[in-house]
Amino acid sequence: MAKVKISTALGDITVRLYDETPAHRDNFIKLAKEGFYNGTLFHRVIKDFMIQGGDPESKGAPAGRQLGSGDAGYTLPAEFNPDLFHKRGALSAARLGDNVNPERRSSGCQFYIVWGKTYTQGQVGQLERQALMQAEQEVFDGLVKEHRDEIMELRRNRDRAGLQALQDDLVEETQALVKEKGLGKLSDARKEAYTTVGGTPFLDGQYTVFGEVESGLDLVGQIQECATDANDRPLEDIAMTVTVIEE
Repeated sequence: MAKVKISTALGDITVRLYDETPAHRDNFIKLAKEGFYNGTLFHRVIKDFMIQGGDPESKGAPAGRQLGSGDAGYTLPAEFNPDLFHKRGALSAARLGDNVNPERRSSGCQFYIVWGKTYTQGQVGQLERQALMQAEQEVFDGLVKEHRDEIMELRRNRDRAGLQALQDDLVEETQALVKEKGLGKLSDARKEAYTTVGGTPFLDGQYTVFGEVESGLDLVGQIQECATDANDRPLEDIAMTVTVIEE
């Protein structure tokens, strides 16, 4: 079981890295051993949301400089796992948006630790309905791509009946696939976590979760409360040193 310690002048955060996300685990360990993170800042902090770090350009950055665009020169494939989710204390990989990164590949170095908020049972139910709609849309869009040539041919022939029949078939197939794979459903563990400890459930399936805080969660809470500028950078730098304490 791999563990790392994120040390700051305010205290330490110990994080356990998940074996279920080996690419992210091994990459984080590699960077930590190389000293990549030492001297970098928690450069983006949003109250009731998360604290983000890992930008190499944050080392020694003068006050007021906008940060967040630095990288390690590579990305990592997404390692989504429905059992690993954005509960408070989750360690997750930052990434570029879907418009330029449809595969949702992770930044090679930037990460964030979730704080979030707690949700009522009613709010969790609404989140589950939204997740189901999103899952259905993503599956449907994938099926449309698979049938692109057929759709184009029907359009060229102005075969409205054929298009409608195909659409009905794809909708039916979408619903069957979503049900078969259990997409859009929040497990009992997720529901309990989001209604008790809290988190950011709307990020599930969007960003790779690859670890969780084992100790020092109170420090995460302290950091997410700090004063920030218009770019969400803390007014007082919070530098870190990251060391591997167990592999």
